[in-house]
Amino acid sequence: MAQADTKPPLPPFTLETAKIKVKAAQNAWNTKDPHTVKNAYTPDCIWRNRDQFFRGTDAIVAFLTEKWGKENGYKLRKELFAFSDDKVCRNCYFNVTIADGRKDCSAILVRMV
Repeated sequence: MAQADTKPPLPPFTLETAKIKVKAAQNAWNTKDPHTVKNAYTPDCIWRNRDQFFRGTDAIVAFLTEKWGKENGYKLRKELFAFSDDKVCRNCYFNVTIADGRKDCSAILVRMV
């Protein structure tokens, strides 16, 4: 269970509380502070980014520090896709300019507990 689950809103989710949970995650990511983002995860969490897999909050901080060091204008938008009593699924959209000037716009679907 993620550390963020100890902060309201807690399961069981309603439509309103699921939306609040998604926007809270969006706001944390848009701080572009890896230490703020890591607080939403447990020390033993497992992350995947494309072909990379890593474990734990120290790895999250290292990954995001490197990622955001190369990206300018990073902006993430999260929207509620679906929810159940104990799970929230969201769509994530982000826009960024990579250090070499390329623009990257992506959309992904992920689950948040």
